Amino acid sequence: MANRLAASASPYLRQHADNPVDWWEWTPEALAQAAERDVPILLSVGYAACHWCHVMAHGAFEDPEVAAAMNAGFVCIKVDREERPDIDAIYMTATQALTGSGGWPMTCFLTPDGRPFYCGTYYPKDAFLKLLSAITATWDESRGEVEEASDNIAAELRSMAGGPPAGGPPIDAELCDTSVAAVLRAEDSSHGGFGAAPKFPPSALMEALLRHHERTSAPGALQAVARAGAAMARGGIYDQLAGGFARYSVDAAWVVPHFEKMLYDNALLLRAYAHWARRTGDPLAARVTAQTARFLLTELCDAGMFISSLDADADGQEGLTYVWTPAELIEVLGEDDGHWAAEVFGVSVSGTFESGSSVLQLPTDPDDPQRFDRVRQRLLAARRSRPQPGRDDKVVTAWNGLAITGLTEAAVALEDPSLTAAAQECAEKLLDLHLVDGRLRRASLGGRVGDSAATLEDYGALATALLSVYQFSGEQHLLDAGTGLLDVALAHFADPETPGHWFDTADDAEALVLRPSDPTDGATPSGAALITEALLTAAHLVPADRSERYGQAATDSLSAHAALLDRAPRSAGHWLGVAEACVRGPLQIAVACAGPDSALLAQARRLAPGGTIVVGGPADSSELLMGRGRVNGADAAYICRGQVCDLPVRSAAELAAALGVPADSASV
Repeated sequence: MANRLAASASPYLRQHADNPVDWWEWTPEALAQAAERDVPILLSVGYAACHWCHVMAHGAFEDPEVAAAMNAGFVCIKVDREERPDIDAIYMTATQALTGSGGWPMTCFLTPDGRPFYCGTYYPKDAFLKLLSAITATWDESRGEVEEASDNIAAELRSMAGGPPAGGPPIDAELCDTSVAAVLRAEDSSHGGFGAAPKFPPSALMEALLRHHERTSAPGALQAVARAGAAMARGGIYDQLAGGFARYSVDAAWVVPHFEKMLYDNALLLRAYAHWARRTGDPLAARVTAQTARFLLTELCDAGMFISSLDADADGQEGLTYVWTPAELIEVLGEDDGHWAAEVFGVSVSGTFESGSSVLQLPTDPDDPQRFDRVRQRLLAARRSRPQPGRDDKVVTAWNGLAITGLTEAAVALEDPSLTAAAQECAEKLLDLHLVDGRLRRASLGGRVGDSAATLEDYGALATALLSVYQFSGEQHLLDAGTGLLDVALAHFADPETPGHWFDTADDAEALVLRPSDPTDGATPSGAALITEALLTAAHLVPADRSERYGQAATDSLSAHAALLDRAPRSAGHWLGVAEACVRGPLQIAVACAGPDSALLAQARRLAPGGTIVVGGPADSSELLMGRGRVNGADAAYICRGQVCDLPVRSAAELAAALGVPADSASV
């Protein structure tokens, strides 16, 4: 039996290399093998940090009896959803349509040409064996019914992927206001955030609500951000010892997390918390911003780029690294500090997790910060002696783009230029490794880039990141690289028949059962929303001949997806943030100054509402500074809204007044 997974660029696939299952990667050869054998494809999709993926692997894929049934009746294909989001998106849509829900591991049965006819998620051994037997019998005895069902499902999937929803209102202040009002009506005002259990971090909505507050001064939006931000930061979803957020909370009150830590969650939350800290000076927001940035740089950074995740499990047990009992606290800290820590962190005899253990929380700030820091460091040192969660060392383009953008926001909030330097280092290394012959690749591992083509979210997230770093460094090659990605996206991902509509895969990518196109936010913002943000930004950083093209594409994209903001704003948080920026112009601040250490430039970055384009430098050093220089020997800031510019201002107070933000928000 060939071992086809051992050399994979995916750590998730490598986890299955020693299974007795005759796994294939998704390749034309695998589909051809199914056609040659005249057997269905068993498609298993998951990711390295997925707890239930591990459970099914141990209970089914490592079992010789199950493997024998799989090998006899199927061509078995294993897919890392993080490496092939296009495949995951297609068959997750099918799974949700057929079962009413979805999740990972995802288990789908396909015809040899990729049409699904039966889908599910996790199966224990006995149930899986019965399912395999039933599928084999149906395939052998009722092929006509299988073909008919797969044709109908494929047709339904294609109809569901047919362009953005029609009939949306104009992108204007009124639409943003009504969208925010709908979002706030869905808030869990008791526990913060939105919806019931399981509770996911609302990072995109937090960013959008902050931008709305900056535009309108409406207190409700900011209060919702503060409630969600504080509840998550004090709950078990946040690592109270080392920083960093878990994937989601299994309860509505953020107490017990699903313990995996994903790069994309922490990158998006870093941006939101940094913006909250920058706008309000909230000390909790500032502390979480600093700790989350440190978590990225110490726990997820590898050779200047960022890895994908830390596992939910350690030594085969979920949450083993992170949970504590009162006795364990006393064992590490002694009687006095142990009892004190139990009270501070909400650790009880009954526990909040399994077997009387508790996830650490921080309901209130302790009254002795020095003691708290000492206790925290001792517990963290003891925790490092425990079994540690596995790492998925895969470097994903889009998620690194999100991290770069989050780090630039944190650099401003914390006044820490080392974070900007880390962001630029990551950007440069991504370009060196992931940009191959002018086209992006999705992922790399250990310095070796994979074969999977990048999707729209990769182009959008990295383009936005490059434009963010350019605004700090002024280095032309970063602007050129960012706009180059936009040119590729417009050429290969934009729908030529429907202005503003985007496909998630390129027009020359591998042909699948359908070409995916999903504009709604999931765990990460949609590729269409990300590329629209980048286009809106780039339109004000390039000369007029290119500016019009990018600006029109951004306008078309927002207009095409206005119905999402009107009908489902909770699933369109990133769109709402982009729309808020668009409605304000977007704002541009050009600071004419002698160099990057300008105090007025630093104040402009701290005062700027979310989505504002900020550049600095001598007159004529960038597009926004053409014909704009210092005034009477002093640095001067020029504020533009769209194509309309104000007279220059020369102080932070004048700048704050012109932007309509409190002057004291210039400092955290």
